[in-house]
Amino acid sequence: MLQKISTEKAPAAIGPYSQGIVANNMLFASGQIPINPATGEIEGTDITAQAEQVCRNVGELLKAAGTDYANVVKTSCFLADMEDFAAFNEVYARYFTEKPARSCVAVKTLPKNVLCEVEVIAAL
Repeated sequence: MLQKISTEKAPAAIGPYSQGIVANNMLFASGQIPINPATGEIEGTDITAQAEQVCRNVGELLKAAGTDYANVVKTSCFLADMEDFAAFNEVYARYFTEKPARSCVAVKTLPKNVLCEVEVIAAL
């Protein structure tokens, strides 16, 4: 049975999808962009500020599902510009201290023209 995860402490879905789905004791979280859930606005104009908001949003989804960063097994990271890779990694490393498996790619455009997006898979 699939369980939808939803929290007001992370941005609402901006399309026809759920913030996260739990299946087989695993959380599959939708990609998070740097929207401040309190304002609905993009937080920050540089990669550091945007990555911080993204990681906070991911944390709220993890919490809503009853897990945390230590149980993340895989991340997929999307950057608008690979020149931001080092700065993004500095923020990312503070949150994902257990070093889950990861993909990190540059993409042509992200929703709302943000600089980064992160999705996670975590054990419950």
